[in-house]
Order: sequence, then C-alpha cells, then structure tokens
Amino acid sequence: MAQTLAMPVAPSLAVISNPSLSNRVSFHVPNHPNPKVNGLSIRCVRVGGVEIPNNKRIEYSLQYIHGVGRTRARQILCDIKMDNKITKELSEEELVTLRDEVSKYMVEGDLRRFNALNIRRLKEIQCYRGIRHIQGLPCRGQRTKNNCRTLKGKKVAIAGKKKK
Repeated sequence: MAQTLAMPVAPSLAVISNPSLSNRVSFHVPNHPNPKVNGLSIRCVRVGGVEIPNNKRIEYSLQYIHGVGRTRARQILCDIKMDNKITKELSEEELVTLRDEVSKYMVEGDLRRFNALNIRRLKEIQCYRGIRHIQGLPCRGQRTKNNCRTLKGKKVAIAGKKKK
C-alpha cells in the first residue's frame, strides 16, 4: 500500500513513501542546502533536548529552549565568542561547543521539575504563597477584584445577585 503525501514545508519539498524500503520515508529535495542523512533531510538542530529552528539567528533560536531567554542567549554567545549567525550555517564544531555551553545551565525538564518541586513544597508547608497556589489565585500581591482571569478562570455569573 504505497501513499504519496505532500507537506507544505517548502515549495521544493515532497515526502514520498517508497514501498521497496518498507516503512522508510525518503525526502526528495533538489538543490536544497540542508545535508541528507540516510535519505532524510535535516531541518532542525537539536540543542538542550529541543529542536531549534534552522532559519533564524542563534540568539533567537536558543530562546525556544525553556529556561533560555534573551539575556541568557546573549550570555551563551558571548561566553563561547560566537557570531550571531543563522543556525543552519553553524559547523559541527560550533554546534558541539554550543551544546556544551547550554548544558551548563538548568534548562527544560530539570528546570520544570525544580519549579514544580518548589511549588509542591510551598503547598505542603501551607504558607501564604502555597495556599494561593492551591486556590488558583495570584500569589505575588496582585489585586483580584477585577483582573487575574488567567488564574481564576472564566467569569461565572451568580444567580440572584442584583445590582443596586
């Protein structure tokens, strides 16, 4: 059962399933700058456990990693003394140094786990911030009369309440 699928990724990109390769997918990309490995074209670079986009500058691509913002991305580039070029133009050595530098910081799963453990600790000791987390209300002193709909959820009308 052979199928031909077209993906709207690039105008010259088509995914073709070849029945002789039995469940392997090959990409036919004429005149495409990305390298091919085992018949698959590489479109994203994996750094810090996340696939960062190829067509953006490194400073902005690094911000796709949870825990790396604008300041930390600039700091990483300064630490390894790398130019802010487009991600797909990186050599293999530059990628290795970039991965090593990002691995020095707490990012992605470790950072999420660290934050979740801190919130769980606050809930267990029943401090003010922990109680606010339990109730689903803001815990940093914001007013709740009019705003904070993100935390409180959709407004619920109370029956029988009349305006004066």
